[in-house]
Amino acid sequence: MRQRNHTFPRLMPTARGGLAAAGVLLFLSLLAACSPTPPSLSPLPADATILAFGDSLTAGTGAHEGDSYPTQLSNLSGRQVINAGVPGEVSSQGLVRLPGLLDEHQPHLLILTHGGNDLLRRMDVEQTRDNLAAMIQLARDRGTDVLLVAVPAPTLLRLRSEAIYADIGEAFGIPVENGALARILSRDAMKSDPIHPNADGYRYLAEHIHRLLIETGAL
Repeated sequence: MRQRNHTFPRLMPTARGGLAAAGVLLFLSLLAACSPTPPSLSPLPADATILAFGDSLTAGTGAHEGDSYPTQLSNLSGRQVINAGVPGEVSSQGLVRLPGLLDEHQPHLLILTHGGNDLLRRMDVEQTRDNLAAMIQLARDRGTDVLLVAVPAPTLLRLRSEAIYADIGEAFGIPVENGALARILSRDAMKSDPIHPNADGYRYLAEHIHRLLIETGAL
């Protein structure tokens, strides 16, 4: 907290310079200590399977086949990434669909990008939160790590990630990619229509997920 009206002793130039340098080092140390560190993930072996689960943002709507973020992430990571995106799906439908895919593929990691259609249709956000939490728990019960990708809330102002994603990530202690989609869908050059990225947008998303996988120790 900022403090005012303090009187500091006058210093000789050399002492003042030394104090300033020490102050800079202390500030940088405090800044580093306060920087959020994402929760860790288990290292992904070379033959790991990643299940990318979601709706049209996972399926790759708006780009040519092969330009979806799961395909581009597979190329970046050298891991198999299964594209399990279904356009138009809402989170309640995803919750029903997910268990069979987890049992079939037994992935090492679930990348969950869901809830966008709920937000577009103005569905109950608390129900969306519960559905996403239930999906995460389904994966955890099977020993599968989870990385959550935040979807922006529709707004007339600057796009921002819907707050429930950060809340869910904190509650479960899982990493959240909490800004890439909002940035993509705020830039005409990276989207094919108001709600879908183009190939460049999906590449941007894949690159940010890949970076987060490195930061969390998965790669």
